[in-house]
Amino acid sequence: MTISSKLSGDGKKLVISIDERFDFSLHQQFRDAYTSVMTQNLTYVVDLSQTEYMDSSALGMILLLKDHVQHYAGQLIISKPSDTVRKILEIAQFQRLMTIE
Repeated sequence: MTISSKLSGDGKKLVISIDERFDFSLHQQFRDAYTSVMTQNLTYVVDLSQTEYMDSSALGMILLLKDHVQHYAGQLIISKPSDTVRKILEIAQFQRLMTIE
């Protein structure tokens, strides 16, 4: 289980990628991934293409990220969730709160 983050060359987009399982054991890594960059108007992309499982604590962590993004007038995008993860996001109605593509 790993989390990686990469800031785009122009400094306008931060991509946070999560491999395999997204659960409470990653809470500090996930928080560190987005609090290391404190920039106004940044687009935060959470890449879930390699995430096979997420639990309710992961949903909570995404909501905390959403609060952070709003504080810095940014945009949050959930990118490429697997079918299983997409279903979890839809049940939680996250599509009403953020962009899922």
